[in-house]
Formats: sequence, structure tokens, C-alpha cells
Amino acid sequence: MSLTPESGAPDSDVSARDALGIDSDIRVPAFAQRTEYVPDIDDAYLFDRDVSLSILAGFAQNRRVLVQGFHGTGKSTHIEQVASRLNWPCVRVNLDGHISRLDLVGRDAIVIKDGKQVTEFQEGILPWALQRPVALIFDEFDAGRPDVMFVIQRILEKDGKFTLLDQNRVITPHPGFRLFATANTVGLGNLNGMYHGTQTLNQAQIDRWNIVARLDYLAPESEADIVHARVPQMRTRADGEKLVASMVAMANMTREAFSAGDISTVMSPRTVITWAENLGIFDDLAKAFRLSYLNKCDDAEHSIIAEFYQRCMGQELPESIAANAP
Repeated sequence: MSLTPESGAPDSDVSARDALGIDSDIRVPAFAQRTEYVPDIDDAYLFDRDVSLSILAGFAQNRRVLVQGFHGTGKSTHIEQVASRLNWPCVRVNLDGHISRLDLVGRDAIVIKDGKQVTEFQEGILPWALQRPVALIFDEFDAGRPDVMFVIQRILEKDGKFTLLDQNRVITPHPGFRLFATANTVGLGNLNGMYHGTQTLNQAQIDRWNIVARLDYLAPESEADIVHARVPQMRTRADGEKLVASMVAMANMTREAFSAGDISTVMSPRTVITWAENLGIFDDLAKAFRLSYLNKCDDAEHSIIAEFYQRCMGQELPESIAANAP
């Protein structure tokens, strides 16, 4: 099944409880068939109930949903995994500094037709997605360039039509088009020095997002479950359960220290998973810790982190590693 402007709208519905395993009986539109644009299902993914309901509202009621939170909490993956359960085609665009207005809107390009070079307008990602049943996700929304932000602002209205000036054409959104975004900040800029490159967003644009959901770090037990799901060999270790719990506790200590201004680098759930994976590669807990996290930290903070390591892991961090020696 290919995606064309003639592709149909959702043709079935599913229960949130059955699809996501969350405590809710609401039913959400879905597609009966999958396409190549539907994300693969991750059976190990754990859904946050409140954020899931916000995303489901985006799909069911055509609301514009912005998911905000720290790095590594799985914001984009959360949207993708909801889409995968609905068989909803999904496209992610990272709004890095290289994405321009022309990338979004389109541009004239030279193509070969009937053996001759001709100039033809090629649509960008926005007009392409608007005309199809696609969930468009803008990653790192708060890092986009101002000219790009104003292009996106046109489609933030629920049924906002998009004027393609280059073609003197007005595009009406497909009934199955949905718009989501993720951001580390909520448009207020890099207040804590953690996310360099983020922009202060136009508040008129932020106001156009119908739903702003916050995805925080998971409870320790849930985070440990994710580590075990991502790194199954941890369950086969005699000390696997206790070890993962200690690794998660270590991560939480870095998050508390960051909030207090004591250190500048936090351990995200992604970092904990990487630590567990590297432990399987090197079979050395301290070395895996250094390669996964410690080497990313400021040298002046190593003593604080070494203290956290001793308290959580029950062993001293070797001096050569604490000093960042090879």
C-alpha cells in the first residue's frame, strides 16, 4: 500500500487499553493495513499513561501535540510507538540547523523528461505530508531556524490550509494528516546551559500547540524494566537484578545533582542502557561506566561522580578511571 494524496482516512479503531496496555478504554482511529512508513513495533516499550493519552488525543481529535522533556526520555519514540499500534504512517524530521525553508516547502529542480532537461517544482516534506495520511513529527523543535518556524506556524491551526506560493496553490490537509513535535525546552531557550543550540520560540507559535505534554524520567522500577528489556543478558547474570537497580539509582543521583547545580551532565535512560550494553562487551563494570558516561563529564566533577558510584555500586571507582586515565 503506497501513500498518495488519494490514500484513505483511518478505516478502523482500537482500544487504548488493547493497543498500548494503559488504563483507559478510549477508542482511537486506526488503519487496518500497514505501509512502509509505519514504525516497527517495539514490544518492550513502556508507555507513560498521561503522555500516551495526549498523543492519542492528537491522533483521535487532530490536535497539535508538543512533547517536552529531558533528553533520553523517549519523546519521539513514544509518538512513533503509538503510531505503530495504530498502523499510522509516520515521518520524522530533525530540525537541525541545516533544515531550510526550501527543504520544507520545496524548490525548482532540473529533471530529465523525454530526454530533455526541464525545470520542475519538487515538493518539500510539508506539502508532501499534508496531502497524505501521515503523522509528521518535528524532532528538536526548539532548535529550528526562525524562517523554518514561521513556515511551520502556517499549519499549526487544526484545519490550517497551506499556501504554496511557488505554485499559486492552496493545499487542504488530508483528513489523516497529524502534526507532532518534540523539544527539550518549552520554547524559553537554553536557561540551564544544558541544551546549546536551542532557540527562544515565538510565543504566538507555542500558543498554537493544542496540547503540551511533559515526559519525565520514569520511576526506578520502570526504568530498570526497560534496561532489562533492551539488554536481556542482564537477567542472565546472577547479580543482574541488583546490578541494574544500582545503575538506575546511580543515574537518579546524577539527575538530582544536576538539578542542584552540582554537576553539568546527567545520565539519561539511554546512558544506563548503553552502560549495560558496554558491560556485556567489556565485562568490566567500571570501564563500561567510564566509556558510557564518565568521559562525557567535566574533570572537576569526577570526584563527585566517583562518590555517587561508590554509594550506589558498593565499590570504589578505580583511581585511574576516576582520573580519566586510559
